[in-house]
Amino acid sequence: MAKRKTVYMCTTCGSSQPRWVGKCPDCGAWDALIEHKLDTAADPQKGLVEGWVDTIHGVPKAAPIDEVAPDPAASARLATGIGEFDRVLGGTPETGRGLVPGSAVLIGGEPGIGKSTLLLQAAAGWASAIDPKKGPNWSRKVLYVTSEESAEQVQQRAARLGIAGEPNLFVLADTNLARIIEQVRTVKPAVLIVDSVQMVYKADLDAAPGTITQLRRCAAELVYLAKASGTAVLLVGHVTKDGQIAGPRVLEHLVDAVLYFEGDRFHAGRIVRAIKNRYGTTLELGIFEMGGHGLTPVAGGGGASFDDGEPNPGSVVCPVMHGSRCVLVEVQALTATGFLGAAKRKSSGLDTSRLAMLIAVLEQHAGLRLADRDIFASAVGGIRVVEPASDLALLLAIAGAHYKRAIGPRTVVIGEVGLGGEVRPVAQLEQRLREAARLGAKRAVVPSARGNRPKIIGLELVAVQNVGGAIELLG
Repeated sequence: MAKRKTVYMCTTCGSSQPRWVGKCPDCGAWDALIEHKLDTAADPQKGLVEGWVDTIHGVPKAAPIDEVAPDPAASARLATGIGEFDRVLGGTPETGRGLVPGSAVLIGGEPGIGKSTLLLQAAAGWASAIDPKKGPNWSRKVLYVTSEESAEQVQQRAARLGIAGEPNLFVLADTNLARIIEQVRTVKPAVLIVDSVQMVYKADLDAAPGTITQLRRCAAELVYLAKASGTAVLLVGHVTKDGQIAGPRVLEHLVDAVLYFEGDRFHAGRIVRAIKNRYGTTLELGIFEMGGHGLTPVAGGGGASFDDGEPNPGSVVCPVMHGSRCVLVEVQALTATGFLGAAKRKSSGLDTSRLAMLIAVLEQHAGLRLADRDIFASAVGGIRVVEPASDLALLLAIAGAHYKRAIGPRTVVIGEVGLGGEVRPVAQLEQRLREAARLGAKRAVVPSARGNRPKIIGLELVAVQNVGGAIELLG
């Protein structure tokens, strides 16, 4: 019988230690080391995909970097036709957006949020895409592996989404990694979707599915499969109570991109954002709306909209940049009677530290007495706002709620606030103003920086130099 060695692995950073200690020496996490048994007789380099690289690409050899020829087929992205999802996967409108062939992507989200629905819709988009260079009768094959449902259940969901008649979309209900890889060799898909990776197991490992041992080995095999065959692999991962993807942190290090599917299952809005992407930016986000026929992309951004009613005190609209997209976000604030020395400062979708800083600026440079007031701030719509360009909007929302005065109808506010009370310029001002004007804004409060400010037809620019001048604009 093969000898088994016991090591202790950190669930936070993935490092291994020869003995258990209370604090991980590498990342400093407490009580994060879990016992892990290794088979010392097994060759860690051997796996189910062994030999595939030799038969497809030959034995890899080191070569000078200037002699490495780029492969145009490997750099051509696989678009789903779902613009919001392709945007998050990376790329540019000029070169194309979508999934990179041979890449490994990990998608996480709470149960019932719609991960399987999104990937099934994306799978249909990949399967129905036609390559013009190979003729109208050619299209990509997609293998959807479900480890939590039966093939009949997936077919019923596909029928509800209206994609059950796609002949290039293959479904496999299995949890055995060896059988899954064998089907990949048979079908030869361009995209492999595994839903979910926590349920997949390797039969020669003496561990239950979902454990660290199984998760590390199965994920490593699937990532190696993607690199060896050129098949793009998408893995669905469970999340823990605090919203992190279950399993050791090394799972996120193995893949090329990590996407989070966020939202409230009791509301229709959904957001897909990337926290890691080797082939694109992590600033992009995709906005969807859940309906009876699946997820519908919200191409316009789904942000705040203007109406002709009376503006509300404590509510200010700010154009916020997320990657290449500008979204109008409504920032709201509420002040209530509190207790001196125990006033509450709560925020939702906003940076709590910047909220505390802006309250201090209002007290010091605008003369507001807020020490005995409870202050609550929120970014409406589920979009998290962290950039400094929203400082002035949040500051005016707090001041408007305190004075019970509104900023004015169809007005957007842009500007960063310094500790001295000055309003500083922000990046991409022209793009923000053009998007605000397109969505119906008539007036914009901007920093009074030196230089030429962009002139937008139909949009009045009001320049402010400090927070005192900005508060005077409250009606």
